[in-house]
Amino acid sequence: MFSNLRSIVKGRGEVKWFLPFYLFTFLPLPIAGQRLLSLDSCRAMALRNNKQLSVSKVKQDIAANLRRSARTKYLPHVSALGTYMHTSEPVQLLSNGQQTTLSNLGTGLVNSPDFQQGVGAVQEMMGGLGKAATALSMLGISTDQLQALSGMLQQSPEKIEGTLNAFGQKIVDAFDTDTRNVWAGTIMLTQPVFMGGSIVALNRMADINEQMARNSIDAKEQATIYATDKAYWQVVSLRHKQRLAQAYLDLVKQLDDNVNKMIEEGVATRSDGLSVDVKLNEAEMTLTKVNDGLVLSRMLLCQTIGLPVNEQIILPEEEGENVAAVALAPQLDVAQAMANRPELKQLENMTAMSHQVTNILKAGNLPMVALTGGYAVSNPNVLNGFQKNFRGFWNVGVMVRVPIWNWGDVMYKVRASKGATTILKLELAEAREKIELQATQTAYQMDEANKRLTLAETSVKRADENLRTANLGFAEGVITPTTVMEAQTAWLQAKSQKIDAEIDVRLSQVNMKKALGALRAND
Repeated sequence: MFSNLRSIVKGRGEVKWFLPFYLFTFLPLPIAGQRLLSLDSCRAMALRNNKQLSVSKVKQDIAANLRRSARTKYLPHVSALGTYMHTSEPVQLLSNGQQTTLSNLGTGLVNSPDFQQGVGAVQEMMGGLGKAATALSMLGISTDQLQALSGMLQQSPEKIEGTLNAFGQKIVDAFDTDTRNVWAGTIMLTQPVFMGGSIVALNRMADINEQMARNSIDAKEQATIYATDKAYWQVVSLRHKQRLAQAYLDLVKQLDDNVNKMIEEGVATRSDGLSVDVKLNEAEMTLTKVNDGLVLSRMLLCQTIGLPVNEQIILPEEEGENVAAVALAPQLDVAQAMANRPELKQLENMTAMSHQVTNILKAGNLPMVALTGGYAVSNPNVLNGFQKNFRGFWNVGVMVRVPIWNWGDVMYKVRASKGATTILKLELAEAREKIELQATQTAYQMDEANKRLTLAETSVKRADENLRTANLGFAEGVITPTTVMEAQTAWLQAKSQKIDAEIDVRLSQVNMKKALGALRAND
């Protein structure tokens, strides 16, 4: 019976029950249309094409320019101001009544009842000019002036009236400013001397903001590298599982073919054939799922590194027996994590920034001193009476601002800012605790991944031997198809667990570097 069973199972040639895919350890050359990308290449492309990382770099440029702007607050600032104003009415230094009085000065004087008395007195004085010459000289009135006055008084009243009216009109015209069109301009220089410490705090905030931008770039780079590595090793994992699923499907197909031959010869039951058919359907479904997952994973990797999602790429680690995972002993260094994690640095920057905001608010209760200087011009100007031309003058000064009373406004703002700083300090302390816990857990997970890999390698060896024994027993007729299928399933699980363990070792190493803040593109 055993010899007949062996001949049925072998058929026309020797049956190749089990051909492990890991025997092919060479790396295939990429076919036409495919791109061979290493992990380092994927990292570099992801960093170069990541949009959020580009945004962070632009923010760093913005922070650098803001820092340069803050430095200018120490330096004197020069500004120019020009203005033109047209008004409907001019400024009048004389009222309408005063203008009328001056314009009719002669008329008012001639019509005055005292005018004739004044004329007679002057004429009488002229009569005694020789006798009063000495007294007039003592009063500051010369003989010539008195004679001119006498000659004017001897004129007709009409002529005197016209002369004085013209003189009064000249006075009115002299006081006519015509300020309906005013031109003015000034150049002002301001040099801060003491601003309550606000300029110093502003510059420190600009420096902190630039540091925060650099730390943001570092955090985005590490996050990009981490996402790239996960997508990369996901593709590698699914590619190995695809080959494993194909090998498993070939095994089940071979078993199904042999069982069908045995049913035809009457040495196996229809129930055995149906059990194998079910297992064959499961293997085909598994392979379909893996194929779909591999396509989607390649799309994700292409999108991460900036390639079209339908780009055909191939990774060096896709072929071969193992993922080439090297188990490394976890090197836990909490101090390194505290010093290098960009998230902690950003929280420290935010805390320092909040402290400087408090300093700026405190400056609201301190005096401020500045030097000023400039040159001002106007048309019309009053530097030599009212003149319709441009004239100007230099000026220098000191400006002092001393707050006296603001109902506690600044005090309340300072208290609120200190409260915000306290919150940030508490969040920073909590983040330190969480990062320490994360680093410790990552070291534990890395050690656990190494152990799982060792156990998975042992399980694969045992599954290989178990499958080999089951195949021999089935060929000799001492083992049922169900037992062979159980051995094949155990072999599939062991191989799949080994792939998962190798990927976990890879990812645990990446997680460890990320936890320590040491994940770099060239690692």
